[in-house]
Amino acid sequence: MKSFISFFRAGIGPAIIIVAVAAIWFFRGKLFDSHEAVETSAASQTNNSAEKQTVLEISAQARKNLGLVSKPARPQTYWRSVTIPGVVADRPGVSDRGVTSPAVGIVTAIHAFPGDTLRPGNALFTLRLFSEYLQNTQTQLFKANQETSIIQAEMERLAGAASVGAVSQGKIIELRANLTRQRAIIQSSRQDLLTRGLLPEQIDQVQRQGEFVSTIEVTAPPPLTQQSEEGNRSNNAVHQASLVTDSVAANDVAYEVQELNVEMGQQVQAGQLLAKLSNHQSLYVIGHAFKREASFLEQAAAANRAVQIEFAEDNAADWPVIEQTFVIRHLSNTIDPESRTFDFFVPLSNQSHAYEKSGNTFLVWRYRPGQRARIRVPVEQFENVFVLPAEAVVREGPEAYVFRQNGDLFKQLPVHVLHEDRLSIVIANDGSILPGSYLAQSSAASLNRVLKSQSTSGKAPGVHVHADGTVHAAH
Repeated sequence: MKSFISFFRAGIGPAIIIVAVAAIWFFRGKLFDSHEAVETSAASQTNNSAEKQTVLEISAQARKNLGLVSKPARPQTYWRSVTIPGVVADRPGVSDRGVTSPAVGIVTAIHAFPGDTLRPGNALFTLRLFSEYLQNTQTQLFKANQETSIIQAEMERLAGAASVGAVSQGKIIELRANLTRQRAIIQSSRQDLLTRGLLPEQIDQVQRQGEFVSTIEVTAPPPLTQQSEEGNRSNNAVHQASLVTDSVAANDVAYEVQELNVEMGQQVQAGQLLAKLSNHQSLYVIGHAFKREASFLEQAAAANRAVQIEFAEDNAADWPVIEQTFVIRHLSNTIDPESRTFDFFVPLSNQSHAYEKSGNTFLVWRYRPGQRARIRVPVEQFENVFVLPAEAVVREGPEAYVFRQNGDLFKQLPVHVLHEDRLSIVIANDGSILPGSYLAQSSAASLNRVLKSQSTSGKAPGVHVHADGTVHAAH
């Protein structure tokens, strides 16, 4: 009996263990699946709560710290543009003027130096004349004037005798012809001396008194004739510079001495360059484009579309607002062999300040040759779209979001981006944004980080959603 009991105890223990292991193996699917389902369900609920949170609360102080401003969204028309580098340059034939010597002479005085400001007619140089031609012209003028006086006196003396037939009419006709010839010599000599730089008063002294001129003053040239560009075809004609001061009329032309090409005591020849004067009122912004952009530029120039120009190192706060409309004047038909670019030209009307120092007036121009610029040329039109600053949109993979403000609350809205550049982003008007909605104009990335932080913490702001879709703080 004892042996049977011992045998039973020895066999029942392993049997129980075998049955337990078999039961666990048989019901293993239900046991482990239910545990994983609980974990998956909990994780899904957590993720869903994080995904559903699209509203964050930003206090007034925080908005000030971010510099956050909201504006109503209005559908508008937008031109997609390409940005092309450019540089400010002088306008050939308009910006610079050369001053030449009217005759052979020696420079005895220099009245203006680089940086000085001049008006038309102001003295630049004094020359002592060595021109034999100029001396002969003055002699010819004086002699012709004297001959005219003698002929007129002779004609008056013979007028009475000719009337009674004592003097032949041929003699009178000969005197009249000689008088006409001498007057022609006077007129041509005066014109020649005027082109040589002599003043009308000096020419009168030569003609009447025989006081020959031995020195002349070379002055700043008169302004160019004010004409509309391209034979009065353009309404945006660029005019000459004006010296803007409190006491000077705005239509007075001003030159700046850019370079002196002679020295004191130097002998100069007729036509030799003495100085270069500059007038930076009328300039060009020259763009450097590649051949593939030629069609865009041609269309913009033909349609007279306005282009936008951003100037490097330009402090707009120190200058008046630019009211000029920038349009492309023409395109170059040659390509630079090194850069493989071609140029196009946009007229620029400059602005200037003037200041007085030591009795002299000096000019400071806003735009200067060599200054770099960016030219934005419109190439494609988008209609009925929303245009926001680049900082108003944040991207997460393929998604793009903006933030609509309602008091202290900002709601994240997904949008469809049609185009973006360095400054602006174009958003489709597909119903995701209602016209008139106040959208944050900047700091979208910061708002998105705050929203993620609130979603991770699981603490959503106390808000509720109305039937019309607007979001408000809980009452």
